Amino acid sequence: MPVKQRHVDGKPLARNKGIQVSAVVDGKVVEDTSRKSHRKLSTYFTKFIVPLLLTIVSFYLRYYELGANNTIVWDEAHFAKFGSFYNRHTFYHDVHPPLGKMLCGLSEWLVGYDPSENPDYNFESGSAYPEQINYFGMRLFQVCFSSLLAPISWLTCQSLNVNLPTSYLISLMICLESSFIVLGKFVLLDSFLFIFTATTFLCLAQVHRYRSFEGKSRKQTYYLILLGLSIGCVCSVKWVGLFVTAVVGIYTIIDLWVKFWDTNFSWIKYAKIWFKRIICLIVIPTSLYILFFRIHLGLLYLPGDGSGSMNTLFQANMAATDIMAQPRYVQLNDEITLRSQGMNSNLLHSHQQVYPGGSNQHQITTYGFKDTNNVWKISNPRSGNELSGFLKDGDEIRLLHILTQGNLHSHEVPGHVSKSYREVSGYGSEEVGDAKDDWIVEIVSQLHSSNATYADLYENDSYFKECVHPVSTTFRLRHKVLGCYLGTTGKSYPIWGFQQGEVVCLDAPPIDSIGSILNTAANWNIETVEKTTFEADKNYGYPKSSFFKDFIQLQRSMAASNNALTPDPSKNDSIASSWWQWPLMLGGIRMSGWSPHVRKYYMFGNPFIIWFTTLCLPLYFATLAIIAFKWRHQTLYLDEYSLWKIFMTGIVPFLGYAFHYLPFIIMGRVTYFHHYMPALYFAIFMCGFSIDQITSSWNKFLRAVVFALLYAVTIFFFVLFSPTCLGMTGPAEAYRYINWLPAWEFSIYTPINESAKLFIPFVKDNLSSIIFKFPSVFNSS
Repeated sequence: MPVKQRHVDGKPLARNKGIQVSAVVDGKVVEDTSRKSHRKLSTYFTKFIVPLLLTIVSFYLRYYELGANNTIVWDEAHFAKFGSFYNRHTFYHDVHPPLGKMLCGLSEWLVGYDPSENPDYNFESGSAYPEQINYFGMRLFQVCFSSLLAPISWLTCQSLNVNLPTSYLISLMICLESSFIVLGKFVLLDSFLFIFTATTFLCLAQVHRYRSFEGKSRKQTYYLILLGLSIGCVCSVKWVGLFVTAVVGIYTIIDLWVKFWDTNFSWIKYAKIWFKRIICLIVIPTSLYILFFRIHLGLLYLPGDGSGSMNTLFQANMAATDIMAQPRYVQLNDEITLRSQGMNSNLLHSHQQVYPGGSNQHQITTYGFKDTNNVWKISNPRSGNELSGFLKDGDEIRLLHILTQGNLHSHEVPGHVSKSYREVSGYGSEEVGDAKDDWIVEIVSQLHSSNATYADLYENDSYFKECVHPVSTTFRLRHKVLGCYLGTTGKSYPIWGFQQGEVVCLDAPPIDSIGSILNTAANWNIETVEKTTFEADKNYGYPKSSFFKDFIQLQRSMAASNNALTPDPSKNDSIASSWWQWPLMLGGIRMSGWSPHVRKYYMFGNPFIIWFTTLCLPLYFATLAIIAFKWRHQTLYLDEYSLWKIFMTGIVPFLGYAFHYLPFIIMGRVTYFHHYMPALYFAIFMCGFSIDQITSSWNKFLRAVVFALLYAVTIFFFVLFSPTCLGMTGPAEAYRYINWLPAWEFSIYTPINESAKLFIPFVKDNLSSIIFKFPSVFNSS
């Protein structure tokens, strides 16, 4: 035991940084070494031992029987396939930015994936992996990544100075959340999204931790840079990363506002703070986001299924391109394909199907794949102004669809998706039609050949500028009668239109205005000349593709594809779910085949964690109300440190939860259970804050009992429902003891009062199995 504190000159010795003084010998302070050793051991335990244990447990739960199911599990059909495209170097199109899929490709490359051994293998859902593909190694890469989620949450708690019992609760919940585990076992994007979301929150916590050292310590600048890098990464995996970026933005605005009213305010110092944040939180993330797209385009240099979503120049500059040499001019009766330069940059298309309403004429769409329904013939207009020579600026034309023999037509009929625009349809025939079949060509811009000699010889006169050239000329088609322009909206038709791009007649800004640069919805170019009497000009070299134009086009295409992911009322999507179902745990997703002969995985949360975090939402608001009430009535003193701590441990997690959850309420796209997981991560922090505040005034014993009970129930529910994430073997009916709700579809619905008789013996058997099987797990795969 430490001895009593001695006095010198009648005054007690002041404690030196919390060190207990035991004696004064020859005028020197002698420390209590037992307390010092205890503090060192405690610090070592919380800094190193706890995160290491969390990592080991997280790794084990994801590694467990990792290779037992050798089939394509759930969205591995997409993301393992997208990863393979980087190794094949073939272009693809997807709704998400490329970082996560490049990491999937990296995992395949690291384990020796060779696409030449299975050139036709396309990662079909439910199919077995070929023997040459090391799917276990690909999944292990994901396991190593996702296992860091729990230790990151612990480090975040420590950075926020959350007390130990609450830190243990938060980290334990994140470690034993079934949905995090099952999503971390397979070749998916979710592991990367969760990790970078968590590191963004961690870096924000560290930035705040050193906010009082602004300009005095390099650590804050270091963490600001890391925060910017983390933002760049999370936004480069999915656009959902913008939600946690918004949390950082709100914190930064409040922090800058508080610093503006600092008593030692200096404009020079304040300007430096702004500059640092602009560089770290805007320039670095944006540059990193663009860099990943640069790498993405550099790796995918061969044509693939997705290259049809890109502009013609990009395709023409790809290796082994299918945009071959063509004539430099087009004329009457030439058969061509036209590509939009708007958000939905696909080919102008028509087919035999008609609109279900409106004019009931042939549908006009944009389509991302090349087929014969994209071919149009340049014909004389109905006006009688016949074409002569090459197609030029100001010419009147009629476009006849080759297969349907309908004319490109518009009239005073509202669009089918965008009601404010006019419908464009396929109408009549070569003989049947009217003046509303006529369109006027307006040239927007011309690009010169990449062959400088060719450009000097043939592209410097006025005749070149006034003629329409394949690929290199951007033009509009103005309806002669209505005055509107043929254009795309970036939206898609419902299932009756095969979810192809909407084409309408819309208003467009003047060609020479700034608006025309930003709004390219009415811009088109000729992609190919399918039939003509001219020979191809083999001396011509297509203009070079601009990376920044390609980058912007990719963003537009991704946005258009996201808009197209809307629920189809005529189609039963059995795995889709609504936002209100997620906090109540009303459902899950079967991730694999449900045969008794395969290991089955069900995307499902730990019911206690999800239900308890949902229950804590009203407690959270009640806690804030009580704090505000006490503060207003001066029964609670809140200094600056206390206010910031409430903000960082309570308000910031709420913002993270709200930003990751509320948008899905108004979002028009189809939604699934895993969309709730980033919000759940922040909900667990909110839950910890609520419990900590509610129990803070309780006696130590009662508080310890509450936390111990929460730890025990979390572990118990994980063990009970662990088959959903660790894998279910044998017939699904064997797991009816935990299928408590009709919405849960992994087994037969069994009310909890009946299932209690079944799960008690099962828990006894499986608890020992999970614990004692640990050493053999590393040999099982």
